[in-house]
Amino acid sequence: MAGLPGWLERLGAELTSLGERMEERRAEEDLRDGPEAPQAAPEHVPPPPDYAPAVAPRPDPVAAVPWGMRVAAEAGWRLLVLAGTLWVLMKVISAIQLVVFAFVAALLVTALLQPTVARLRRMGLPRGLATAVTAIAGFVLMGLVGWFVVWQVMENLDTLSTKVQDGIQELKRWLLNSPFHVTEDQINQIAKNLTDTIGANTNEITSTGLQGITVMVETLTGMLLAMFSTLFLLYDGARIWKWCLKLVPAQARPGLAGAGPRAWRTLTAYVRGTVIVAMIDAIFIGLGIYFLKVPMAVPLAVFIFLFAFIPLVGAVMSGALAVVVALVTEGVFTALMVLAVVLAVQQIEGHILQPFILGRAVRVHPLAVVLSVAAGGLVAGIGGAVVAVPLVAVTNTMVGYLRSYSRENALKASPPPHGATAIEVAPVLPPGEAGEPK
Repeated sequence: MAGLPGWLERLGAELTSLGERMEERRAEEDLRDGPEAPQAAPEHVPPPPDYAPAVAPRPDPVAAVPWGMRVAAEAGWRLLVLAGTLWVLMKVISAIQLVVFAFVAALLVTALLQPTVARLRRMGLPRGLATAVTAIAGFVLMGLVGWFVVWQVMENLDTLSTKVQDGIQELKRWLLNSPFHVTEDQINQIAKNLTDTIGANTNEITSTGLQGITVMVETLTGMLLAMFSTLFLLYDGARIWKWCLKLVPAQARPGLAGAGPRAWRTLTAYVRGTVIVAMIDAIFIGLGIYFLKVPMAVPLAVFIFLFAFIPLVGAVMSGALAVVVALVTEGVFTALMVLAVVLAVQQIEGHILQPFILGRAVRVHPLAVVLSVAAGGLVAGIGGAVVAVPLVAVTNTMVGYLRSYSRENALKASPPPHGATAIEVAPVLPPGEAGEPK
């Protein structure tokens, strides 16, 4: 019994040391199982039984969309951005329409006069003197043409008024004797309705006249802007073009630098060819009207010349104007003769003059001409119809050159063919060439 306390003391000491060792081992396991410690391998998951239904894995959402729909979506948002940009651009142009039309008119006049400046400089004249001589001569010629037209209209206005009244009476007699069974009361009622309409809209006509004064002021302002712009474009056009190229990103600058001169040559060829064709139309149709004794033959010829700058539509409008004047002044037979002259000259223009004078440099499909003239007329009136076709021609030239330029650069950047590829792309000469037996 005396040794019992010693045994209990030794057992307590061993239990204490065992507890300390277990605490140390638990601490070591906690350190080993910390966040930086490697995770234990997952337990093996048994495969599902054979009778379980197969579940297909869910694909990536991008891969689930069909390829055509993805392409359409990519093209769609780009088209929306482009349409928004064009809409904003059209709003800006409509806000400064006077300035835009004046500058476009200056470009067209410069394209007409610039070859003369180049010819005078080759003859030895300084650039400033050649520009001044060409611009003054061109502006004086256009001013004389305008004064001559106004003078002819004022000189023949009384005669035309008398002729129109006689023509209306002749038309009234023809309607009474025609198979349409038109009575005099119906004709008088139509005339009364026209008179009442004019009387009821007197205020609108007066306001239109007041707006006409504003239009005259804007027209004079646009003419002055066009004249100054033409002078600077004739004198310093090359330097202005180089400055514009600096606004373009450097990677696109070489291609645009090559496309710009080609577009300018297209515009020059279009304006020069259109002027020549318009002069031929005006001369021959004017001579036909003159020999048929239709009054105001010279003003009508000038109107035919001006309307020729609106492709397709302008020829129809000017020809219709000449036929109407002949109808109300000289009768049905003269009107039919004028119509025959107009149709003959326009056929010669469409099949001989335009292909020969304009050539392939500005050849645009007739459907593109009609659509561009219609769109230009809807957006900006007569000015838009005049500008539409040269804009389409210039854009066609630039796009064609840039496409060829990018294709050429792609071919230069591609590695040269080698091995079997070189044999496949090697040119095959026809028999009889390069020493082959015939």
